[in-house]
Amino acid sequence: MDPYTAPFCESYLFGDKVFSVIEVERLVKDFGRFRAVDDVSFEVEKGEIFGILGPNGAGKTTIIMILATLLKPTKGRAFVAGHDVVKEASKVRKKIGVVFQETTLDLELTARENLDFHARLYGMKGKEKERRISEVLELVELNEKADVVVKKFSGGMKRRLEIARGLIHFPEVLLLDEPTLGLDAITRRKIWDYIMKARKETTIVLNTNYIEEAEKLCDRVAIMNRGRIIAIDDPKNLVDLAESVIVLEGTGFDRMMDVVERYRYSISGNALRIYTKNGSEILPEIISSAVRKGVEIKSARIERPTLEDVFVQMAKK
Repeated sequence: MDPYTAPFCESYLFGDKVFSVIEVERLVKDFGRFRAVDDVSFEVEKGEIFGILGPNGAGKTTIIMILATLLKPTKGRAFVAGHDVVKEASKVRKKIGVVFQETTLDLELTARENLDFHARLYGMKGKEKERRISEVLELVELNEKADVVVKKFSGGMKRRLEIARGLIHFPEVLLLDEPTLGLDAITRRKIWDYIMKARKETTIVLNTNYIEEAEKLCDRVAIMNRGRIIAIDDPKNLVDLAESVIVLEGTGFDRMMDVVERYRYSISGNALRIYTKNGSEILPEIISSAVRKGVEIKSARIERPTLEDVFVQMAKK
């Protein structure tokens, strides 16, 4: 078993209500006439990496800002670690760490000084504070840069330090708003490693518009478009929702159009493409029909969908 596999799920009991780590109930956020978040609901369990995938303007950042108590919803409710983000904002803030798209580090301080300042804000002192600073610096591989002024850091190093800062106070929830935006591929994968390590001690909500990132990191993914969640499941199950493509190469497809026209299809040159959710079941029927009708088939294959295919198909709806 992967050492960073999510631990067992845990709930919070307050009075007679049982909460998941995060609960979002019919959330709406309006900015004037513009509705940024439209009737969104989801839950996140302890130890999950929960991804919110969508294009720019989908409403991802607005949800993070509400969970971080920096915006109040127009309608609906949200709870973090059992606390209402509006009525109990101060309690929520003690439970979360946040990494925003834009850096919020003090560029004139060293990495260690940035972490020390943040730790003090959360009441950490003495040896516990120093030990934790060393732990998070080691996690993001910045030990040797601990006493370097942050303005000398690259973009990737700053992002790594922000993840360390977000974890300094042992938050129950880490909110990541597009943490690899604008980073090169190598640095992005490094950040993925740190996120996977961080899940050992916290629950993570990850906003991203990188499909590969959602597929690699997340236990479950919510696909957002125009303020609404249009699908939510683990990446594998989401892929199963998309159409596969039967690709036949050959000649004489016009002889079997009575069969082909039952499906969505396209013909380009000598290739016939048939789009269907159950390609492996339909392929034998298609080939059998082609043989009976004298169609010459040179090759046949099924192209499996990816999470990107799911995203594109659903975003068009």
